[in-house]
Amino acid sequence: MRHVDIFRLSLCVHKMIPRQLLRSIHTNYFLCNTSKKTLMAKLRKKTGYTFVNCKKALELHDNDLEKAEIWLKEQAQSQSWSQAAKLQSRVTAQGLIAVITNNNHGALVEINCETDFVARNKKFHELAETILSTVLNHGMTMQQNAPVNKTMLYTESINSLSASDGKSLGDHSALTIGSVGENINIRRALCMSVQPGVFLYGCTHPAPVNPVPSSVGRYGALVALKSKENNATMGMQLCQHIIGMNPVKIGNSEVDEPHSDAEDEPVMLYQEFLLDPSMSVQQLLQNEGIEIIDFVRFEIGETLERDQTMDSVETCG
Repeated sequence: MRHVDIFRLSLCVHKMIPRQLLRSIHTNYFLCNTSKKTLMAKLRKKTGYTFVNCKKALELHDNDLEKAEIWLKEQAQSQSWSQAAKLQSRVTAQGLIAVITNNNHGALVEINCETDFVARNKKFHELAETILSTVLNHGMTMQQNAPVNKTMLYTESINSLSASDGKSLGDHSALTIGSVGENINIRRALCMSVQPGVFLYGCTHPAPVNPVPSSVGRYGALVALKSKENNATMGMQLCQHIIGMNPVKIGNSEVDEPHSDAEDEPVMLYQEFLLDPSMSVQQLLQNEGIEIIDFVRFEIGETLERDQTMDSVETCG
């Protein structure tokens, strides 16, 4: 049939249909189309997935918003695990250190990714917050029998922890991998708890100007101080010192001797205080009536004792 004949036929059909019926058809089509677009917009806003995926989900479930959302999340999770498996051999040399404190409890986490670009990504930071809060809650459930209690967790143990929504941190990590398109590794986490009379402080570098319960950077530290009262300013300054000066241990003046070269001093007590080099940390503590009970420092990508042990085992084998 020629195009002109098809055009004439359509005109005839149009004339045979009453105008009122045509108007109804057009109106219903417009309302239906608008309703579908509204549902897609709601689903996309709620889940963050593309319009194409949202449209498919609604079509498969007869525009049932709740069923479409469940299906989307199931698909995203299965596909993300598949992508995570494909990317797991990629090197993750970038990332961030995250720290959080909550009264007598704190947590430090190292999360690695492939590029600095993803390390600044909003989704990556949201994952860090989820991991931090989960690790902190895990630490708060652990028995405390000393002035300071520390527990180190590594990838396998961290991934098995359940977040507040019931999903494991491994699932959350896989979903973020699917979103950012890079390999992600939750390398390590540390839970620290202190008893009354000991105060816990934490910070990262680079850090926000004003102290917050949680922050991220390339370095992080937690320090436990014994003092008569809470001194957040001093706690933050000592965390900054630990990050900048990287002491090996606190030290004991009855056992440890100062290093002959002050610039290479590994013992914290004998180090020049980072924010006031005119005095040592030991002098600062004496002036303030404070005692350092324990500290922890994390740096992105640093070699861990665990790595050295594993390398040694592999070499021997």
